[in-house]
Amino acid sequence: MDAVTGRADELSQLPRITLTDRQLFDLEQLLVGGFAPLTGFLNEQDYRSVVKDLRLANGTLWPIPIVFDQPNDHGRKIGDKVVLCDQYGNPIAFFTIESIYEPDKHAEARQVYGTEDLAHPGVRYLFEETGPVYFGGPVTLIKHALQHDFKELRLTPAELKAQFKSAGWKKIVAFQTRNPMHRAHVELVRRSAEKIGGKALVHPVVGLTKEGDIDYVSRVRSYKRLVSDRMSDFATLALLPLAMRMAGPREALWHALIRKNYGATHFIVGRDHAGTKDASGKAFYGVYDAQKLVEKYAGELGIEIIPMKEYAYVENEDSYIATEDVKPGQLLRKISGTEFRRMLRTGEPIPEWFSFPEVVEELRVAMDKEKRRGGVVFLTGFSGAGKSTIAHILYHKLLERQDRSVTLLDGDVVRLNLSKGLSFSHDDRNTNVERIGYVASEIAKHGGIALCAAIAPYRESREHNRRTIEKVGTYIEVFVKTPLALCEKRDTKGLYKKARAGLLKQFTGVDDPYEVPEHADIILDTTTMTAEQAAEQIYHSLVERGLIAPRATRS
Repeated sequence: MDAVTGRADELSQLPRITLTDRQLFDLEQLLVGGFAPLTGFLNEQDYRSVVKDLRLANGTLWPIPIVFDQPNDHGRKIGDKVVLCDQYGNPIAFFTIESIYEPDKHAEARQVYGTEDLAHPGVRYLFEETGPVYFGGPVTLIKHALQHDFKELRLTPAELKAQFKSAGWKKIVAFQTRNPMHRAHVELVRRSAEKIGGKALVHPVVGLTKEGDIDYVSRVRSYKRLVSDRMSDFATLALLPLAMRMAGPREALWHALIRKNYGATHFIVGRDHAGTKDASGKAFYGVYDAQKLVEKYAGELGIEIIPMKEYAYVENEDSYIATEDVKPGQLLRKISGTEFRRMLRTGEPIPEWFSFPEVVEELRVAMDKEKRRGGVVFLTGFSGAGKSTIAHILYHKLLERQDRSVTLLDGDVVRLNLSKGLSFSHDDRNTNVERIGYVASEIAKHGGIALCAAIAPYRESREHNRRTIEKVGTYIEVFVKTPLALCEKRDTKGLYKKARAGLLKQFTGVDDPYEVPEHADIILDTTTMTAEQAAEQIYHSLVERGLIAPRATRS
């Protein structure tokens, strides 16, 4: 048997695991050497050492846990070999399981992110989306995941190093960003390259970043134009497919190690590198925490660090200077990120001292995309609460009053078609609700409005849908708060009567629980309002959120 035939047989016989988006990004970095010295997902010993000491068990510096999480162990045992596949079933790598363990997520949150606050996106992902079982072990490439966009910019570490060598670049400073670049950033990168007597690598992250970030396609288009028009004499552009954790200081250290693997000799560390804020706007990390941590390990990083300074525009001199060098009489001008986004959305002119016209042009396209994003209204409550009635009334109001496409996804209809064959077990109910959420997310992604009416008794599937849908559009969870006694009194389908008689099992409110929503956007008390009034309240909420225009009926 030849090697090709042997591999084909192995692929057909081995069990397969479909990767999440984060796992796929992590796997690709493992396979191309972006995460060197790692050659696989962390085993238990390395995981606990990284969480506690920012080092692998052998003492090598590594600050972020790269783990393969699963909802359970799937009956796997140490020594098993599996095939890791993308969401389309394409095999990407062989994975030999050398470790199966349960993480201490509370310790991981405290030590990696510095908090257990679910307002932190990394912590929220850890507790709400990461499975309770981790597998560790080496991975071996089968075939790289297919990428069809910006292929010329998706360079591996080996390809980028070869490009530097061919161009004769020996000193390269890397600039990390997940945001648009403006004039101050260009000045920073230019001066950093001049400082080291070398060139610059603009290396933006285009993997999983943070909710609310400008879409990566618009950002990459702006980077391409900026580097071509304003930076071609000293910089090159390449993309980094990476799932960011927003882990602040530890992430800065991680980013430096990754850029070393990609061939950079220097790395710019931001003042609040990979930081994030809580709901009140308070930062989780101090302004200089990232720079301090990276400086602590500078001697063993293998890449030199350039701390980023804050630059401000001096109006009476038409130049940018470091704020620490500001002198009396110099008139400073600044525009915050929040103000900039507001100006983009409203079409207000943005001064060229802040951002170049070609960048603004591309970002206005991104704002137009956001305006076209659709939304989902998800009504949940007991059987007989009035969800379907309210949804139907709202459906016709929306058809009459606005021009977006509207789709009604009723729980009973979905069960008959999309979820036929599912039982009413806990897992199957979650599957049914998540299927509704998936269809609704696709509708929202393409600018439509989806109205969903389903009992959806469990928080886990409802929260899953919220996370999924909020990535592509507006999400409004509506709790139709009709008391169980009133629902039973209505009982138009006779379901409660059958459930009380024992003829229907696992019926919500009788022998199966309903978990009241903790984060409902709208609560409708149908004991004090009609279905028509309830639908009108949701309609006005859609107007307030900017999803539909505040106009009356068509003429």
